[in-house]
Amino acid sequence: MERTLVLIKPDGIKRKLAGSVIQRFENKGLRICALKMLHVTKEMAEKHYAVHKDKPFFNDLVNYITSYPIMAMILEGRNAVSVVRNLCGATDGSKAAPGTIRGDYSNSIQENIVHASDSEDSYKYEMPIFFSKGEIQDLPQGDESLV
Repeated sequence: MERTLVLIKPDGIKRKLAGSVIQRFENKGLRICALKMLHVTKEMAEKHYAVHKDKPFFNDLVNYITSYPIMAMILEGRNAVSVVRNLCGATDGSKAAPGTIRGDYSNSIQENIVHASDSEDSYKYEMPIFFSKGEIQDLPQGDESLV
């Protein structure tokens, strides 16, 4: 089973979309291994977006993600990274396909409801920014045939 990190960003929380977003992941058969609401610190945001440090929009990313609480979760399932990325849709909500989270709820590249790890390596880098190992549940396997 593969794991991935998802953040419901400030716009998703402000617009009360967290339940709808989570339901889409669960309906697809993904398991929640960790879930919490938190206020991202500047240090956390800078580490999370470090890949964009030299880009002109870096400070906007940091300011946005720290502007309001977020919900962080770890999802687990078969091909979790690609399944979650497909459910989220294109990063730019104005270009995301209808039926995806961003396609249905966003028309912006920054205020696009969710962040999702783009690879297993990204997950391994991002996960410790938001969770300690003790916060992640190792759930028993066996219900895979239900999805």
